[in-house]
Amino acid sequence: MKQSRLMSLVEAVANVIVGYGVAVVTQILIFPVFGLHTTLAQNLKMGAVFTVVSITRSYVLRRLFERLKKGQP
Repeated sequence: MKQSRLMSLVEAVANVIVGYGVAVVTQILIFPVFGLHTTLAQNLKMGAVFTVVSITRSYVLRRLFERLKKGQP
């Protein structure tokens, strides 16, 4: 079954929203272990940057694999 471009984007966004929360919590817990001390606002901003990158990556990979599945160059 073929997934539409819109549904590819929806799936990628849903995946990254969950990932965003996990990433921010992980940063809060792990950064101090490495001597990095950031504010909540800084963690949220860094998480936002990584989120945009992750959405783009997920969407591009999904479209690439959809094209490969069709056998198109």
